[in-house]
Amino acid sequence: MYLTDSSTARHHGSLSDDTRGGATPRAAATRAHRVPDVPAPLRRPPVDLEVIIPAYNEARRLPLTLGATADYLARQPWSSAVVVVDNDSVDSTAEALEHLGEAPVETYLIGCSERGKGAAVRRGIATSSARFVGFVDADNATPIEALDQVVPLLRQGYGAVIASRRCAGARYQVEQSVLRRGGGWLFRACAHLAVPGIADTQCGFKFFDGPLVRDLVRDCRINGFAFDVELLSRVVREGRQAVEVPVAWSDVPGSTFSPRRDGMRSMADLLRISLSR
Repeated sequence: MYLTDSSTARHHGSLSDDTRGGATPRAAATRAHRVPDVPAPLRRPPVDLEVIIPAYNEARRLPLTLGATADYLARQPWSSAVVVVDNDSVDSTAEALEHLGEAPVETYLIGCSERGKGAAVRRGIATSSARFVGFVDADNATPIEALDQVVPLLRQGYGAVIASRRCAGARYQVEQSVLRRGGGWLFRACAHLAVPGIADTQCGFKFFDGPLVRDLVRDCRINGFAFDVELLSRVVREGRQAVEVPVAWSDVPGSTFSPRRDGMRSMADLLRISLSR
């Protein structure tokens, strides 16, 4: 495995040459007159697809997810990279990566001292130069093979393609606890006000048109677990479509989400998002 903040990405072909979709003329014009927040030297080399893995104290769960992700990407005909964003971990997350050996695709380790999954994902997106970019959870709850469904839809021009545990064809391999299911029902009901038509905003497997999402994250402010809703709502407001794909999802022990600690904050964030529409 090669851990760095800047190195040359490998290329196995291209999936971007056939892209039919793109930003609306209004959106493209808006981006053309804005100054990027991240200087070019801080961006990673461009690839077709970049997979971001936000990690906070994930020394135990991350190695398996990282290995499965890299092995899958190495078999694809397009260029790719994996980016682990260490969200100020206090365990041996970074050290765990160093013992995995040489990865079959370029792998980067970057830091984010601002706490919160939303902050870590924004850091990964903002420093990307990939044609398509997205994030997956460190617990591998959604199999990386879901990209088989995601990539063709990105090529068709969708602004966001997200894994769903609620749309037709999805299933739970391992169910959540009753408490988590109850909290999830309430969260989904409120999230529907901000992004109507999306059945599952919280599955941690989302991919985007790269230029579009890099522009949108500059205006995102939520660091907590409602950041997905804020980002999706901005995609829709930009006039781009978000589509869900069904996945087989498993509840993996070790989540950092606490219903008591994070629940009220997430609900307050949802209210802010809905009022800003």
